[in-house]
Amino acid sequence: MTHLSIRGRWMLTAVALALGVARVSAHDLWIEASAFRPDPGRVVGLHLLVGQGFLGDPIPRDPALIEQFVAITPDATVPIVGQDGADPAGLLRQTTPALVVIAYRSRSTPITLPSDTFNQYLRDEGLDDVARVRAAHRQNDAPARELFARCAKALLQAGKPSPSQSDHAVGMTLELIASRNPYTLRAGDELGVQLLFERNPLKDALVIALNRQHPDTRVAVRTDADGRVLIPLADPGDWLIKAVHMVAAPKDSGADWQSYWASLTFELGEGSRGTTGAASR
Repeated sequence: MTHLSIRGRWMLTAVALALGVARVSAHDLWIEASAFRPDPGRVVGLHLLVGQGFLGDPIPRDPALIEQFVAITPDATVPIVGQDGADPAGLLRQTTPALVVIAYRSRSTPITLPSDTFNQYLRDEGLDDVARVRAAHRQNDAPARELFARCAKALLQAGKPSPSQSDHAVGMTLELIASRNPYTLRAGDELGVQLLFERNPLKDALVIALNRQHPDTRVAVRTDADGRVLIPLADPGDWLIKAVHMVAAPKDSGADWQSYWASLTFELGEGSRGTTGAASR
């Protein structure tokens, strides 16, 4: 990632806060590490970024929003530490070689969106079922009261990668799971990804993948009956895979809809091994 001065980062943070909840809700949130491939023992900054097209503003650590912020390895699950109000939102020091799963889950936040904004948001995120319900109830011109929650993951590789090291479900409400360790892959390979909602496969959901070098060339595919998609990883560098799912909000919540935003970030190595299609789903 591009490293900014401390003053520059705080200026971006102030801008992000000033834009308010409406901007945050209508955009993706992902975890960006200061190093996705840290040497064991190195301290890594974990930034929470919100934006679109893999361009975002840092969001400072807010304990009132954090439901879960942990690092998971085969040996342990440890809380991500950090200073309240600071960017990066968390710090990690992984002392042993491992594939580290970073999981951030937020509490739900309420927002009311104008009809045009909400309808476009449904189109952009492939939420066709919700759009049909609104149309059937003649609500296309009505504002929408929504609760939104974030379910972000990042995969970091400390030390040498191994195919035996793998991503896995960590219990978030909406969760993207890589079928293989992406640090064993190269540009030109494919990565199977499964989407779970409340621990069950979510079918016919739109999954979108972006590469930082070519964010306008996105991969968009809907999940099969097992909640799976196959993502062609055409380019090296940082990848963001994302999905949104929306359900009716609880009756006593004061909202119409509850949305969950899932993301998965990692770094892909340089060079093609000519193994397109080799990664299993």
